[in-house]
Amino acid sequence: MTVSTVSLLDASGTRLTVPVNRWFGAIDGTDAGLLRHVRGPVLDVGCGPGRHVVALAERGVPALGIDVTAGVLDLARCRGASVIERSVFDRLPGTGRWATVLLLDGNIGIGGDPPALLRRVSSLLRHDGALLVEVEPAGTRAGPQLVRFEIDGAAGPWFKWSHVTVDELDDLARGSDLAPSRVWRESGRWFAQLERKVPA
Repeated sequence: MTVSTVSLLDASGTRLTVPVNRWFGAIDGTDAGLLRHVRGPVLDVGCGPGRHVVALAERGVPALGIDVTAGVLDLARCRGASVIERSVFDRLPGTGRWATVLLLDGNIGIGGDPPALLRRVSSLLRHDGALLVEVEPAGTRAGPQLVRFEIDGAAGPWFKWSHVTVDELDDLARGSDLAPSRVWRESGRWFAQLERKVPA
C-alpha cells in the first residue's frame, strides 16, 4: 500500500506544520536510539503507520500499536505491525501489565487533556513500568485543538489533540502518580521518561 499525500488538518481546514514525513517513514537514528532501551511488552499509543511497532518487533520486543484512524492502521498492517483500532481511553488488552508505554510524535496531547491521559497511562503500566513521551520545545504554541488526518484525500475521524511543551511536563504530571525521571534533547527533539513517584 502506497501513500502520496498525508496532512494533519485542524477544524478550520488549516494544514498543521508537523513532521508527517517522519511519522510515515521508517525510524531514524533518533528513534532507533530511543527504542534501544525500551523494555517489552510495549504499548504504542497513537501508533499511526506503526514505524515504532515494526522496529521493536524486528528486535524481538513484543509491541502493540493502537490508533483511531483506520487509514493509518491499514498502512501499519501492510508493514507487518501488530495494531488495533482503539482509543487509549477504551478497554485495552494487557491493562496493568505493560512495561513501557510510548507517547511519541507529540502523542502526549491525544485527547486534548494531558493530565487525564497521564492518569490513564498510569493504569496501563505495571508497577515498575515507564512512559516515554515526546514533547515540544519550550515556548511552542500550546492548547487543545480538534484535528484529523487526510490520507490521499480520504479524511479520518476528528480527534482532540494538544501541543505539550517540555516546560509544562512537571505540572501536567502532578495529578498522576507518574513523574519525569529524565528529560533530554536529541537532534532537535525533546523527550522525557516518566516513572512511578517514590512515596515520601
